Parts: sequence; structure tokens; C-alpha cells
Amino acid sequence: LSASPRVVALLLSLLGLAAAGKLLVVPADGSHWLSMREVLDMLTQKGHEVVVVAPEVTLHIKPSKNLIMKMYPVPFTQEEMDEVFRGFIKDVFEGGPFLQRVIRLYQRAKKNSVLFLATCTHLLYNKELMSYLEESKFDAVLTDPFLPCGQIVAEHLSLPSLYFLQQMPCGLEYQATQCPNPPSYVPRVFTDLTDRMSFLQRVKNLLYDISNLFLCNAVFNPYGELASEFLKREVTVPDLLRQASIWLMKLDFVLHFPKPLMPNMVLISGVSCAHKKLNQ
Repeated sequence: LSASPRVVALLLSLLGLAAAGKLLVVPADGSHWLSMREVLDMLTQKGHEVVVVAPEVTLHIKPSKNLIMKMYPVPFTQEEMDEVFRGFIKDVFEGGPFLQRVIRLYQRAKKNSVLFLATCTHLLYNKELMSYLEESKFDAVLTDPFLPCGQIVAEHLSLPSLYFLQQMPCGLEYQATQCPNPPSYVPRVFTDLTDRMSFLQRVKNLLYDISNLFLCNAVFNPYGELASEFLKREVTVPDLLRQASIWLMKLDFVLHFPKPLMPNMVLISGVSCAHKKLNQ
């Protein structure tokens, strides 16, 4: 239930069986990248070639001597990026009445999604970079599907994809994998509910789930439109997510409530833990 980074690296290293593999990585920024980077460092130590594609303006994704970094220009500054993350964190954890929180998060999601969508667009339509990716003959794509740009790249390159995540907004991972996710049993994020709910609490959980649909439409529908335009066929974000070979989930049932999982969902919560000996 709490796999170490070494176990995760072993799982990923099976991609190339006995030979070293070539892995394309399309990460999400922030804390998502910090835990992924440790796994990538271990993969390079095992002889795998790891190529990371990231925008020139980021919070934590910086050039590394262990990784091959391919950076591409984006139409915003570091100050704009920093403000987006500070504002998002403030809005998510700030209290208030239920309806007020929904409206606030909806407005923030619409504002932030414009910047993140521009990042993905400038990756997909960077002809020089995409030509390099097409010619590099990667074995697989490792991506964080929190923002579904890596999935579009994997689909374009016809490569198997591995997802490295904690959980998706609005439970999209359950929709994509057809995994049961009943609101009468599984508490939604930020509801402060447990898996033992009264009838009224179940109603609240259901209402919160419905409100998430509006948030997801604001954030993810534009990615479906971008993917359809780029891939030249009609596609939705759940369609893209369904292509995953493995979902590496950074959670376990010690800190999260028990809930259904599908066979290709692997729990690797320990990858986010510090590996240091505690003093007395």
C-alpha cells in the first residue's frame, strides 16, 4: 500500500524488459513534479533515457544534469505563473458557504485554465519540438494527467501512456476507467465528510459532486476541443484518459478512505514520503 520510489522505478523499468528504455515525460508543475522527479532520477540511474518536455516558465521544473530537458516558449511571465498558483491555493483552502466556494472555484478555474491551455497549445504547435519527439522513437509516455496535455502527445505519437498522479479533479479517473465511485459511499474532496455518512450528508456529497461537473467543464472541455483540432478527429478528455496502460496513484487507504479501484490502478503512496531516518 505504501510503495517506495524504488518499487515504482522497478515497475517503470519493466517497460524495456532487460534493455534500457526511452521514456518521454510530460509533467505537471508544482508538487506534482517534485515527487515525479525522484522516480525519474532512479530511472536514469538504471540506464533508461528520460526526456522531459516542459515550458520555459515553471515553478519547479528546472534543467537537471540527470535528465534531458526540452523547454519551449510560452506567452506568459514568471510573475503571472506565480500569481496563478498562489491564487488557486488561496481559493481552494479558504472557507465560506458552500455556494460561495463553488462560485469562487469556478471563477478561478476559468481564469487559470486559460494560462494552462496556452501552455499546452504552444507545446503541440511547436513544430520543431514535435518533429524531434516524432523522430525520437520513445517507448512510452509518463505524464501527470491533472492537466491532459501529455495524453494528447501520447495519442499523437501512438505511444503507450503511464499516469502518475494522486487523483483527478471531479473524479475523472473513475469516469475514464469505468470504476465505481458512488457518492453515497465515497466522500468527495473538500467536503469534510467520511465514508460513514448520514442521509443528509449523502445528499450534500451528491450535490457537491454535481457542482464539480461545472468546474470540470470550464477546465477540461477546452482540452477536448484542442485535442480534436490537433488530432483531426472528435475526441473528449475521458477518451484520452481511457488510453492509459497503468495509473500510478500516489495514495493509500491509510490516509484516504477505502474506495473501489480498477486492476490497472496501482497504489504507490510511499513515493511522496521523505526517506530519512528519524532521530530518537
